[in-house]
Amino acid sequence: MGLNTSHIVPADRGTVWEWHSRPGAVVRLTPGFLPMEPVEQAQSLRGGTTVFSLPAGMTWVAQHQVDGYVPGEQFVDEAVNQPIKAATQWRHTHRFEDATLPDGSPATRITDTVESTIPERDLRAAWAYRQHQLVEDIQFLQSLPETNPLVIAMTGASGLVGTHLKAQLTTAGHEVIGLTRGEPGPGERHWDPDNPAADLLEGVDAVAHIAGESIMGRWTEEKKRKIRDSRVGPTRKLAEVAAACGVATFVSASAVGYYGTDAGGRPHVEEDGPGEGFLAEVCRDWEADSQVQGLRVVNIRTGLALSSAGGLLPVLKASVSAGLGARFGDGDFWMSWVALDDLTDIYTRALLDDSVRGPVNATAPNPVTNKEMSATLAGMLNRPDFLPISEFGPKLLLGKEGGEELALADQRVVPARAEAAGWRFRYPTLEAALAHELGKEALLGA
Repeated sequence: MGLNTSHIVPADRGTVWEWHSRPGAVVRLTPGFLPMEPVEQAQSLRGGTTVFSLPAGMTWVAQHQVDGYVPGEQFVDEAVNQPIKAATQWRHTHRFEDATLPDGSPATRITDTVESTIPERDLRAAWAYRQHQLVEDIQFLQSLPETNPLVIAMTGASGLVGTHLKAQLTTAGHEVIGLTRGEPGPGERHWDPDNPAADLLEGVDAVAHIAGESIMGRWTEEKKRKIRDSRVGPTRKLAEVAAACGVATFVSASAVGYYGTDAGGRPHVEEDGPGEGFLAEVCRDWEADSQVQGLRVVNIRTGLALSSAGGLLPVLKASVSAGLGARFGDGDFWMSWVALDDLTDIYTRALLDDSVRGPVNATAPNPVTNKEMSATLAGMLNRPDFLPISEFGPKLLLGKEGGEELALADQRVVPARAEAAGWRFRYPTLEAALAHELGKEALLGA
């Protein structure tokens, strides 16, 4: 029972230890395919407490053990709440040791020893995810230009992208201030999108503006108004406050909807103009709103973000698991997707690298057709892929216009600027992205 595994991280022990000790580490290391989510993060590896939410309103409370803590070398957590403690008898020891890469560079060997009633086979997928995630996060941080720790204000910090972007930034040593429309909690400021306070962004170096009305749901005229009004107008006001407060960088979300619904005939790059349709118009005006003098502005044109924690992938997975597939009609239209970690990498680089400006396509280098998406997902899940879904289904749920612009949009978009700049994608192929998000990776050998 339990698990014992070790792997090499290509960075010195001090760097790897510090990464684990910062806020956000537990978010970065928790797979979306597990039925648990961190809701409270330990403030210290020596005696701190992390709380995970579980189904049916249950929680898992992990207490870091003072007697197992050795600075720079080891920390230990145990499950301390019932019935989790009795059911799992969980004790996890994290051990850090100096190692060396073949080229002589310093590295760190991490050994994870889990003592538990949970069988090893049920732990392997989660630990493979953790290992790959840590190595990729560290390698990505090493690829960035050196910068002093920044103060970054973020709208949409509690959403899927915002949660993981915030965690990535804080594990890198930066401070993130959440801009919330509700009552602000610790580390947050109140943001009125229609009338932001003049001093809202005092002391802030950069802004990540991700918030906006969800585009999912039936597209009534009221829904479309909310989609537009949450982006066009509030973005201009926030950018103007940023410039007035001396903020240097303004990174704003956009979407591949900028290129329209009929953009599958050839690969589309950042220099291409906007297409036609409601989302294309919204994206065009949304991006225009961010262009305020005095700011370095980056517009992140996001594709279909794939994460097992939310968004499109769990919906497609449920359909495939039920034997229905994920192919709409003949499935010949293009889907420009991006792994969630590659998306947060792009946001992070845009925030920290002063050379990045203008629109950036946040899509994987290899877009696929809908039928390729369905076949790949079905193969990964060992399910059949022969029953297409009628195109009537998305139109019924989203409305005719919503179905055509969201589920059935033909968009072939490539990350030309990212590739020209030599940025590395963690998951350039759909197979690699799905393996990571669905728990199909192997443990890293050491």
